[in-house]
Amino acid sequence: MSSINFNQSAMVALDTLRDINANLGRVQNVISTGKKVATARDNAAVWSISTVMSTDVSSFRAITDSLNLGAATVGVARSASEQVTGLLQQMKTLIVSAQEENVDRTKINTDVQALKGQIEAIVDAAQFNGLNLLKGGGNIELLSSLDRGADGSVSVANIAISKQDLQTAAEAFGTAGAITKGTVAGAGTVTDTNATTVTFSAQEIAEGDSFRVTVDGTDYDYVARDGDTSNDVVRNLAARMSGAAVDVTYTEAAEPATGDAVLTLTNNTGADVTTAVAQNSGGTAGGGLADLEGMDVSTDAGADDALVKIEGLMQTAIGASASFGSAQNRVDIQNDFIQSLIDSMEAGISALTDANLEEASARLQSLQVQQQLNIQALTIANASPQAILALFR
Repeated sequence: MSSINFNQSAMVALDTLRDINANLGRVQNVISTGKKVATARDNAAVWSISTVMSTDVSSFRAITDSLNLGAATVGVARSASEQVTGLLQQMKTLIVSAQEENVDRTKINTDVQALKGQIEAIVDAAQFNGLNLLKGGGNIELLSSLDRGADGSVSVANIAISKQDLQTAAEAFGTAGAITKGTVAGAGTVTDTNATTVTFSAQEIAEGDSFRVTVDGTDYDYVARDGDTSNDVVRNLAARMSGAAVDVTYTEAAEPATGDAVLTLTNNTGADVTTAVAQNSGGTAGGGLADLEGMDVSTDAGADDALVKIEGLMQTAIGASASFGSAQNRVDIQNDFIQSLIDSMEAGISALTDANLEEASARLQSLQVQQQLNIQALTIANASPQAILALFR
C-alpha cells in the first residue's frame, strides 16, 4: 500500500546514503592524513600506545643531542691528552740527553720549560662548551637512555666519564684547620721489627682535605681530589711512601662511607722509628702532572730526578688518553644504538597508525559508486508519491 504521509523506500534509501556519506568522510580523512588512527576517537587503545611511543622518540632524539655533545667534549679531551703525551715523549728525549756531561743543560732546560708551557696551554684550552675534562677530578654524567618499565614508570640511565687531571699545579697541604668529620689515628714510635697502623675512619672526604704521615721527620702528604674516598687516600699515601724508612702496605675499606681504611707501617730498619699523622682542610689538590712543576735539568741532580719522574708522567698522560678513548667509543656505541632504537620505534608507530593508501583508494572509489547509486535510488523513491497523484487525474 502506498502512502503520501510516509515513504518507507525513501527512508531506507536516506539511511543508507547517510551511512555511505559517513564512511566516505572517514576514508577521505584517512587519505588526507595518511593515518588510520589520527585521534583517540579513531582507536583509543592504539592512539594511546602510539602517543607514548612518539613521546619516547622525541626524548630519545634529545638524548642523541646530549650524547653528541658528550662525544665532542670527550673527543676534545682525548685529542688534547694525546698531544700532551707526544710532548712528554719529546721532553723525555731532552731529559735523556741531559744525562750526558758534555751537553749544554741550560739550553736543554729551556726547551723542557717551553714544552711544559705548551702542555699547560693545551690543558687550559681543552674545553668544549666550558667543560674541561683535563682539570680536576670526579665524574661527569651523560644521559644515555630512558628505560620504561612494564608499569609505565620511567628511569634514566647515565654514562659516567671520569675526569683525568693533567694540570701541572703543585699540591698544597691544607692549613684551614683540622678535619672534624673523620679521624686519622696511629702515631708514636715503631720499634725494630714491629708494625703500627694508621687508621682512616669512615668519613666523607671533600676536595682539598689534606692528609699527612710523618716518618722520622719526613712528611708524606696527599691532598684529596673531587670524588676521592679514604681508599684513594691510603692508596696514594702508600705510593708516596715507597721510599720511607718503613715498609708500607694498605688495606682498603669494603665500604669507605662506613668502614675504615688502614695503612700498615712495618719497621725493618734495626732502629726505632717515630711516626706522626695529621689531617687538615683547605688544601689544593695537585694536578696529575704536578711533577713538572719545578722540574729543572740544568743540574746533575735535577736531570736525574727528571728522568725518574718523566716515566710516571707519561704513564699518567697515556692512561688519560686511553680512558677518554674508551669513553668516547662507549658514547659512540650508545649513540648508534639510540639511533637504531628510534628507527625501530618509528617503524612500530607507523605500523600501528599509518593507513594502507592502496586499500583506502579502492574503498573511496567503491563508496563513491555506492553514493551515486543510492542517490539514484533515493530519487526513484521520492518519485513514488507522484504516482498516487496520477490516479486522481
